[in-house]
Amino acid sequence: MEVQTEVLIVGAGPAGLATAACLTQLSIPYAIVEREDCSASLWRNRAYDRLKLHLAKEFCELPHMSYPADAPTYIPKDQFVKYLDNYIERFDIRPKYHTAIESCSYDEVRKCWFSMARDVTTSVAVRYTSKFLVVASGENSAENIPMIPGLQSFAGEVIHSSRYKSGSSYSGKNVLVVGCGNSGMEIGYDLASHGANTSIVIRNPVHVVTKEIIRLGMTLVQHTPVNIVDDFLVRMSNFVFDDLSRHGIVRPKLGPLLLKAETGRSPVIDVGTVGLIKNGTIKVLGNISKIKGNIVEFEGRKESAFDAIVFATGYKSTANKWLKNGESMLNNDGLPKKEFPNHWKGANGLYCAGLAKRGLAGIAMDAKNIANDISSNYHA
Repeated sequence: MEVQTEVLIVGAGPAGLATAACLTQLSIPYAIVEREDCSASLWRNRAYDRLKLHLAKEFCELPHMSYPADAPTYIPKDQFVKYLDNYIERFDIRPKYHTAIESCSYDEVRKCWFSMARDVTTSVAVRYTSKFLVVASGENSAENIPMIPGLQSFAGEVIHSSRYKSGSSYSGKNVLVVGCGNSGMEIGYDLASHGANTSIVIRNPVHVVTKEIIRLGMTLVQHTPVNIVDDFLVRMSNFVFDDLSRHGIVRPKLGPLLLKAETGRSPVIDVGTVGLIKNGTIKVLGNISKIKGNIVEFEGRKESAFDAIVFATGYKSTANKWLKNGESMLNNDGLPKKEFPNHWKGANGLYCAGLAKRGLAGIAMDAKNIANDISSNYHA
């Protein structure tokens, strides 16, 4: 079976949906495919229960549609999913679900992209021919669990944060959280709140801020140089949290906004975890050196027994597995080669949305840029 379309969008998460909406606004025909059975599967199926958007709603809107006037400043997961459902309805987006892309390659002669897809339920193959190709399969396409000596031998439960829902089933158990980003710190808080004996591995320097501090910073930086704003944010954070280095939390040398801009690493927005670390409810541990049975050994020969390990160690892009001619745009990790804000465009009508580690605001920017660029070539 063959489908011809002007634009093929791979992925129906927020990035794919935003791109589809922007193309609709410009009356450009497209097809959108998604390997899962729903849009935004990460948000629907792989997010913990207490999750809220970490940034204020004004930084988290998709193009051409605001949140309802009565929406809270920090949108809970369920309300964000409802917003996406309304977005799909508003722009009449009709993703082809259960459709996994197996390969996309560019035909120099016919000047188009050939994409081989397969229906994962029926195994029927479909070939898409398109002038433009948008990679919107996400930074969070596959779980990233580090290689740790002896992990296979661990006697307890091992899960990635994408499969964590709630701490209710871990009451009274010894649980180790690996990773100190927003997910790791919030899961640590959730576990401790449900009565788990919680420890957290903090391997790298990290900025800890309040949601009010980061909201203020993101507002100020629109009018003030980033280094001045960063200096202000660090002073405020130090005032709120005191020196956290004696608790095993060290601040990076770069300020929080600059670090995010240069590396994609977000500051941690505290939900109460720091207080539990300070009073000893949550223990902070260093790098894991090896695992034997249910005993985890840390650097410095410290050992502890655990019933479960939650890996809040992020995700990786899988675009390189199926994109055959993406060298103009993506590196070996399936992430953009070019620096933000020029990362979204490759050669021969190839684009990517949502791969710049800029959250929902970055997705909105990518979608508008891509649609406008396609429009200038489409009507030519």
